[in-house]
Amino acid sequence: MPSFDIVSKVDAQTLDNAINNAKKEILNRFDFNGSKSTIDLDKKTNVITIVTEDDMRLKAIEGSIISRMMKQNLDPKSLDFGDEQQASGNMIRKEISIKEGLDKEAAKKVVAKIKTSGLKVQPSIMDDQVRVTAKKIDDLQAVINLCRNEDFGQPLQYINMRN
Repeated sequence: MPSFDIVSKVDAQTLDNAINNAKKEILNRFDFNGSKSTIDLDKKTNVITIVTEDDMRLKAIEGSIISRMMKQNLDPKSLDFGDEQQASGNMIRKEISIKEGLDKEAAKKVVAKIKTSGLKVQPSIMDDQVRVTAKKIDDLQAVINLCRNEDFGQPLQYINMRN
């Protein structure tokens, strides 16, 4: 039976390129001249750590990261902005985690949306992805169009189309 998987993944190399470009942009900006601002990406835990002096610079760095991600064709919905914390001295630290995989709530929303559509398909949750099977490929393509038009709070990719 034809099937495909709905996943939510971020390409690590593309994300690394976007973060490096944001670092270069921040270093070259006039309003960051003499600033001790840093942007670090921990590839193991998928967490971006920003340390800077004030709230204005923090917002500028976040905007730079988002714009660089969009230029690299990464969806900024995959970023989960944490709370600001006081670091040593007068510095502010903010951790931004990258969402990988569909969490249980998003997977349930996807399955519920597919089931209420009335299409003759069978969605099932498998770990951090949703597998959709059907008798016809046209039904699977209709499911992809349905999910593209809906906002589930995470970017979705459609992989492993099998006939």
